[in-house]
Amino acid sequence: MKLPGDRLLMVLIPVLWLAVLGSAAGAIYVKHRSRELFVELERVNRERDRLEIEWGRLQLEQSAWSTHAFVENVAATNLNMRTPPPKQIEVIAP
Repeated sequence: MKLPGDRLLMVLIPVLWLAVLGSAAGAIYVKHRSRELFVELERVNRERDRLEIEWGRLQLEQSAWSTHAFVENVAATNLNMRTPPPKQIEVIAP
């Protein structure tokens, strides 16, 4: 004669076994996914570092382009502009 507790145990053991297998599969999936995301994060960090270096270089280039000597050199070579002699300069006061 089976007791009601035996019947519950016969149902509960396979359910618990499936729960353990499910949690193990979930833990494996989560570990794999976290590794994938870590690799992606490292790739994004490398790209960010590369872009920061490029940004710094662009800022240096921009500051070099705005110097008086550079502007005067470009005006002289590309536009054939020359500084007028001092006798041709007139200062106008309001």
